Amino acid sequence: MLPVKAKSQGPNIGGNMTDTVRLDSIEREAEHNSSDGYVASASLTATETTAAPATSRDHAHAIAASELLSEENARLGQSKLFDLGQIDVQWEAELSTLWAFITPIDRPNYNLGLLRDTMTWQMEAKKVFGQQDSGLKYMVLGSRFPGVFNLGGDLEMFARCIERQDRETLREYSHLCVDIVDRVWHCNDMQVVNIGLAQGDALGGGFEALMCFDVIIAERQARFGLPEVLFGLFPGMGAYSILARKLGHSVAERMILSGKVYSAEEMHELGIVNILADPGCGEEVARDYIKSNMARHAGHVGVYQAGRRVKPLDLAELRDIVDGWVDTAMKLTEKDLRMMRRLAAAQTRLHKR
Repeated sequence: MLPVKAKSQGPNIGGNMTDTVRLDSIEREAEHNSSDGYVASASLTATETTAAPATSRDHAHAIAASELLSEENARLGQSKLFDLGQIDVQWEAELSTLWAFITPIDRPNYNLGLLRDTMTWQMEAKKVFGQQDSGLKYMVLGSRFPGVFNLGGDLEMFARCIERQDRETLREYSHLCVDIVDRVWHCNDMQVVNIGLAQGDALGGGFEALMCFDVIIAERQARFGLPEVLFGLFPGMGAYSILARKLGHSVAERMILSGKVYSAEEMHELGIVNILADPGCGEEVARDYIKSNMARHAGHVGVYQAGRRVKPLDLAELRDIVDGWVDTAMKLTEKDLRMMRRLAAAQTRLHKR
């Protein structure tokens, strides 16, 4: 049972997918707390913390603890973190874990609404749990869409932008993507271990999003790949940067240029997937991992930070590469766009199935 869960107000897509994405306005929106937000519930009650004080000093301590708990509940309840349209976020204090699950309302891809929710998830998590004594040690991202983690970019929106030669909208969208990649890669500048949980397929930008995490747990039926080369593009939202750091340039290029779809076992052998889970057991395996490694959390954080220091990845590199991706996208042919739209249609059929 996950103790903190706020009631959702429904999808928050934010208009037409071709609208220009403005990161500064998204950040201001994410940082503004609604005055009528829902108050999240907590499993620990004030009566539990104040039960039977033996002395006046104990009683004073209990009152102080109760006040702190009330402040914590108010802080959680005021945040938009637990009321996102396409990400279900839950706080489990006993595991010091913030769980997040993608809940797409349409195709299981990174549409603009999901990107906005993902940025809000990161920013609000930092706001709510950024203090040293917040208790947060692990952040987990999975998906509630059956058989899919995420299938990548909004291909239909890409095709419309390319047809109109709308470079700026595509650039704004892609910069928001890599801004999120940068945040997740650096663990949101928090002392946490990031866990990516793939209970289904992660393709294209969905795979790029997943490979940002410190630890990747994948169920054995999940598949992984970068199919962009099939319609004349390349994965521009972090794949080359991250794969080259983890596997070397030649392996990264071979994976990208082949367009091959890999099994979870193959990704495990390459070292991209850290832990394999049987079908349907991904969450259980994630819990077991957290429980088994909780006592070594500080050391694990140090190891992953050292890895990022040895092979740094900064936002400037990600943006430079994705600007090249936009330039390439503007040169796609009608044949490429037809293939892109066929893949988008397949995503739609998957949603309606």
